Amino acid sequence: MGLDIGTKRIGVALSDYLLITASGHSCVARDKDAAEKIRQIALENNVKKIVAGLPLNMDGTCGAQAKDCMDFAAQIQGFEIIYEDERLTSEEAEERLHARKADFKKDKSLVDIESACVILEQYLQKGG
Repeated sequence: MGLDIGTKRIGVALSDYLLITASGHSCVARDKDAAEKIRQIALENNVKKIVAGLPLNMDGTCGAQAKDCMDFAAQIQGFEIIYEDERLTSEEAEERLHARKADFKKDKSLVDIESACVILEQYLQKGG
């Protein structure tokens, strides 16, 4: 499972059972129940690992956003959490959506979901 953890929404992507491809699943509102909702999605889909995007600063350092993502991911109980550098994934997600002629300007959750796919794909390409 891949997560793009934002301050308002969390994009969720799932891999196929061969761990080759990623596809968008959903977008979860980041509220007090978000970690439990994600845990339930993971359980329902037999997830073993959760790959959380880590928004590092452009110089590679951890800032406030990265710390916020790690704090949130730590709330998801029962799964191995792996952090994947997510710098520039939103831009790649927007390019992909634009190429598919998806109207992501009206529905920001599409970018969150596609970003989760990019994060998960990056991890899978490394042999995850």
